[in-house]
Amino acid sequence: MIGTGLSRRTLLAALASTPVAARAARKMLYRDDFSHGLDQWQLEAASPQARVSAAQGVLDIDTPAGLTLWFRQPLKGPVAIAYDVRAVQAGGPQDAVSDVNAFWMAQDPAVPGGSALAARRTGVFEDYDSLRTYYVGIGGNRNSTTRMRRYVGRAGDRPLLPAHDRTDPAAMLTPNRWFHLRLIADGAHIAVERDGETLFAMTDRHPYRSGHFGVRTTQSHIQLRKFSITRL
Repeated sequence: MIGTGLSRRTLLAALASTPVAARAARKMLYRDDFSHGLDQWQLEAASPQARVSAAQGVLDIDTPAGLTLWFRQPLKGPVAIAYDVRAVQAGGPQDAVSDVNAFWMAQDPAVPGGSALAARRTGVFEDYDSLRTYYVGIGGNRNSTTRMRRYVGRAGDRPLLPAHDRTDPAAMLTPNRWFHLRLIADGAHIAVERDGETLFAMTDRHPYRSGHFGVRTTQSHIQLRKFSITRL
């Protein structure tokens, strides 16, 4: 007889749910609530006028030129990188509603160990051509294109498949509207999800299984919140 005051059904339900919760907790690899500065990040900015801050739960990026903000911890798949993001339109000089972009599983084949952070880059977009990485650009080219690419580590070569080149309004940015972005590297399954819907997906026969994540943008003002990386 159980003398806890709980019904048998309640106790069994609690026991059944505990392992699930424990497993869910173990899946979390990294997170940033953007309340404690930028210690987890490394900045590469083409302009000294770029402004990046993290406070009160929001990462704010305001830049007149190309910028990449790398998460310092290297990742090993299978992983999902998730966060809320929006393009700001509030009358500022960079409030263009454009270029919510990212690299994930980025490696530099030219350096020992392959770390994308081993050699600093200028923030100019072309400087990243030599990486092997997945890339997504939502609302690029002044909110007229949304694309996914698989970089192959060759300067000037950023392959783009027709299925990964969208110009439809549903794939573009809405000013000041938060959306949930999820970048997936799960073996051969590579995907971008937006608000739970698949934006892009591909089967990569030679997947990039490890590397770094970086927020990317140019001539824009974007904000992030609720950043996390989980093991799949």
